[in-house]
Amino acid sequence: MWNTLEDLLGIEENNLPLPNAAEWELKCQRANTTSLNTLFHMEPSPRGIKYGWPHARAGTRYPDSEMSFRQTIHGVAPSDRGFMVVINCAERKVEVSFDSGSVDSRHRDWLDSVIERVGPGDLDPRPYWGFDDLFHKAGTKLHNTFFALADRKREDGIEYFHYTRFLALEGFRIERFVGAQSVAGMC
Repeated sequence: MWNTLEDLLGIEENNLPLPNAAEWELKCQRANTTSLNTLFHMEPSPRGIKYGWPHARAGTRYPDSEMSFRQTIHGVAPSDRGFMVVINCAERKVEVSFDSGSVDSRHRDWLDSVIERVGPGDLDPRPYWGFDDLFHKAGTKLHNTFFALADRKREDGIEYFHYTRFLALEGFRIERFVGAQSVAGMC
């Protein structure tokens, strides 16, 4: 589904940090889903955090010691690895916090290694994205975005999509972006 509309429009798949259709970014999602939609990828500061886990390609494409810290997190509840987004309005940062008590039992070996390396407490320092950095990144990629919602059905082993709603989103504003995740509203 994710590339079906792009394929129909002749837009080649890419992971470039700019819109995928001239001045417009195209995002698609199934209607009636709770799945999160990736807006963009951006490494947090500071680099070299010790909370990662062995990279899937460590020892082959990367050195044996290569770590990964990729994950999908939000500000509603901790992820299965105990990470959560926290808005720090005073310092104009979106921070990642860590709660070792929220780590799912299937990640116990990883949690034990984190506790051994840095202890069970919150991240120190917390990885973060500055508001201005987010604004630049999102403003470049998402300044103009078409967001398509589709119903789906399967018949005789073939999946069909019916695009039912398109939104044209223009003019990215960091206050609205950060405010959407902040329990207290806008900073």
